[in-house]
Amino acid sequence: MSVRAIIAVLDSLGVGASDDAANFGDVGADTFGHIANQCASGKANSEGHRCGQLQIPNLAQLGLVHLAEASTGRSLKLPNASTLTGRYGYAAERSFGKDTPSGHWEIAGVPTEFDWGFFTDKEKSFPSELLANLIGKASLTGVLGNKHASGTTIIEELGEAHIETEKPIVYTSGDSVFQIAAHEQHFGLERLYKVCEIARQLVDEFNISRVIARPFVGSPEEGFTRTGNRRDYATPPHQPTLLDRLIDDGGEVISIGKVADIFAHQGISKTVKAHGNEAIFDTLLGQMKAVETRSILFANFVDFDTLYGHRRDVAGYAKALEDFDIRLPELLTAMREDDLLIITADHGCDPTWPGSDHTREHVPVLAYGHSLTPGFIGKRATFADMGQSIAEHLKLDPLPNGVSFLNEPVQTNELAHVS
Repeated sequence: MSVRAIIAVLDSLGVGASDDAANFGDVGADTFGHIANQCASGKANSEGHRCGQLQIPNLAQLGLVHLAEASTGRSLKLPNASTLTGRYGYAAERSFGKDTPSGHWEIAGVPTEFDWGFFTDKEKSFPSELLANLIGKASLTGVLGNKHASGTTIIEELGEAHIETEKPIVYTSGDSVFQIAAHEQHFGLERLYKVCEIARQLVDEFNISRVIARPFVGSPEEGFTRTGNRRDYATPPHQPTLLDRLIDDGGEVISIGKVADIFAHQGISKTVKAHGNEAIFDTLLGQMKAVETRSILFANFVDFDTLYGHRRDVAGYAKALEDFDIRLPELLTAMREDDLLIITADHGCDPTWPGSDHTREHVPVLAYGHSLTPGFIGKRATFADMGQSIAEHLKLDPLPNGVSFLNEPVQTNELAHVS
């Protein structure tokens, strides 16, 4: 059997504000820490779902609590693990933004050291010429929205008008993104995709990272719900990534969830779609059993960000972490002798923070393998250290960015407590 690497991105699980958080208005943001503390204080109780202290013993054993305390210098109000099995640290982002593509590309060895374009106006966000071109080229009667908004909020606000007029809902956020929402039945899913393809061409001149199709179903009487048929139309990475390098060297890259879309399907051998954390977990386990080749299995657990971070749902985020933790032993048991597992995040999205945008934070670096010595690897200067470590594990030539931590001496973590 060939050597493999598994990357599990817990989308938005930041572990404390980065040194440059002031540039983003995010000083004090701490996705994981604030969730843990609200659980401990009873503020994240949710009747019928969860209550009390955050229960994540398996992630703690890999080093999550230790690294989070080291990142912030503050003790967390939850039990820590006295015996650690992971090689753990935290990483600062070198990319200029706090968006999904920048985070994923940097994990794969390519920081985004340029500024994306943004639609910064909260109301009437999009240039009139851009909307006029979209309406004309896509044969639309008009659009609704045209502002910064939460995706779930805006479909509740404008869903009925959308059905009546067949005008798609367009909106943006603090990310470099143009989002288009439409009803799967009343507007049509394929029609939505075609509109997004046209928009993708039109926003290139504004240097926009992604156009996102946001299909939904439902009715004004029963409410509207977004579906799993989301599709991201991303700009391709500006340099070859770890994924490209492996494919060029004869290996495989298996995308699970939305990873392929994030990389504009560049450097991807196989795409396996799955909707929701549970389905993504099942799919990852299935691929681990099936894939025999030298490969990267790359999964994004999107619910943390989409369902809980952006919606500022602390209890939901906590429950999702606990659900992931319960299943983590299945993943560890499925690993082969030569496998390397990296659990990380792409940015923060603190559910206690004002607004609904991402937060500029460190991300966790949890590495596990049967032959990997556990211990603290400190603060990493870039997410690309993960890509460089995976390159070393897969016996690829070194990447231009990042420093491998696989064979570094472990450090003393004086900031983390043990209970």
